[in-house]
Amino acid sequence: MTLQEPEFSDLETPSGLMRTHVFRPAAPGNYPGIVLFSEIFHVTGPIRRTASFLAAHGFVVAVPEVFHEFEPLGTVLAYDTEGTERGNWCKINKPLAAYDSDARAVIAFLQKHPHCTGKLGTLGICIGGHLSFRCAFNPEILAGVCFYATDIHKLDSHPRGLGLGMADDSLQRAREGAVQAELLLIWGRQDPHVPFEGRMQIHQAIEESGTNYQWIEFNAAHAFLRDEGPRYNPVLAQQSMQLALELFHRKLADGCLPSAPVISGETRH
Repeated sequence: MTLQEPEFSDLETPSGLMRTHVFRPAAPGNYPGIVLFSEIFHVTGPIRRTASFLAAHGFVVAVPEVFHEFEPLGTVLAYDTEGTERGNWCKINKPLAAYDSDARAVIAFLQKHPHCTGKLGTLGICIGGHLSFRCAFNPEILAGVCFYATDIHKLDSHPRGLGLGMADDSLQRAREGAVQAELLLIWGRQDPHVPFEGRMQIHQAIEESGTNYQWIEFNAAHAFLRDEGPRYNPVLAQQSMQLALELFHRKLADGCLPSAPVISGETRH
């Protein structure tokens, strides 16, 4: 599908105005919605291209600026040392509750959007993968995609966390069955930000909770989806996005398939 020129809306949140960029098909009609959470660098070129890719496959895609409390509306951080340090500072100084209220604001925005059907999914990359994971705690979200989600795991040897004090409860809530959506989690095995022990901790939590999920690991580095820089892997990026589209089309279309596998009573082989 061809696309409408990107738009934006400045949404009211408990922690201030949050610019949210909207990508959607130009053709008339209503489409399912996707909340797309960016990396720490905000709505960069690669994030815009990811949003455009999804929108061109028939979705209204809303991309919030996740650090709107700290940066002027419209700010994009550079993929360099200064931008990385600033983004990481924002990540651990923003209260956890503000991340969650931001997600609620974008969900409400999409539910009321004149071109959205109200059926919603979420996709996130890096910190956005973690935010997509948390967004899937909301009952309105039917499908969630998380690309190499950082800071969910809790290892003494690898201390990480989201929000002020890095004391997020994402892993514990997942263990308790908070995720209602079907998840697709995609990882790079050579990603130092989410080591093997951390991935296995997350895997165990969602497996034991009964979450409906798909788990994919590639031989890839962190940020392999980002189409700028030396870690970009176009083959794996294409494969990953096709998996994401399959999930979104299946779960967000009218007459979507069941959210959990059907257990057959068939005993013959």
